[in-house]
Amino acid sequence: MAVDSLDDTFGSTMDTEQEHGHPKRFFKGWAKPGPIVSSAAAASVIIEPGETFDAISGDFRIFQLKKGHRFSTDDVLTAWHGTSWCPRAERVLDLGTGIGSVAMIAAWRLPGARFVAVEAQEESLKLARKSVQYNGLEERCELRAGDFRERGVIAASERFDLVLGSPPYFPLSAGIHGDHPQKVACRFEARGTIADYCAVAARHLDWGGVFACVFPDDQRGRVGKAAQDSELVIVRRRPVVLKEGEAPLLCLFAMVRSNHLPVWFRGRTWVEPPLTIRTKEGQVHPEYMAVKLAVGFPP
Repeated sequence: MAVDSLDDTFGSTMDTEQEHGHPKRFFKGWAKPGPIVSSAAAASVIIEPGETFDAISGDFRIFQLKKGHRFSTDDVLTAWHGTSWCPRAERVLDLGTGIGSVAMIAAWRLPGARFVAVEAQEESLKLARKSVQYNGLEERCELRAGDFRERGVIAASERFDLVLGSPPYFPLSAGIHGDHPQKVACRFEARGTIADYCAVAARHLDWGGVFACVFPDDQRGRVGKAAQDSELVIVRRRPVVLKEGEAPLLCLFAMVRSNHLPVWFRGRTWVEPPLTIRTKEGQVHPEYMAVKLAVGFPP
């Protein structure tokens, strides 16, 4: 579900200005945090027909298709939620990384962490590879081609402190698939359900590790069953309201393996107050402004 794409307001206009040979840190009054991408990387950018080259976190940028799947609020929230509640992660796994948006936001937030990002669509992987190279993440982010459910794509012995996932929300039989095949796999369960994401995450979580994901609020029952079947405990749940006064549309989840928790704590979930994206007037909500700042966006 692509909602409220942030590149519409931040997008490809965020160019690093130069003053006396030094990069200026300001964009429309906002001081950009984080590293400045090297001038050599900037000079090597090749935007192919049908692609856009957009800001994502601080000075990081991402390649996307104009008419394909584009990163959205769902991805931003997944990366923010996971890195907020697992801030000391050293190894991170991103399941179904797509064009790499969740992994790159998380990599910007966790500068000491190393990433494995798995994606089955070659078209999406091509874009992710370009973004990883531009952002200088080659030493920290390993992109793997394949279906994360298949044996051998992730070695049985591999363990991660944080697993991230923005699963497709709907079965293939639900609704209209759209006009671009890249969008279909991102929105519909062509390669895995929330149950598959939970099962793989549970197998590869290291001691006390966290699995963070986003899913529709009205499908919380599916998430709960998937977590239980994989012996995960949902320790945090936060509804997301897209417009003030409306019912929650999305929900953020943070899970831990049940056998990594005290027996008395298993089955307990802290339900946080809803996070509101926009006010009744359609403006960005003050709390979401703070979230955007935390992941390297202007408010």
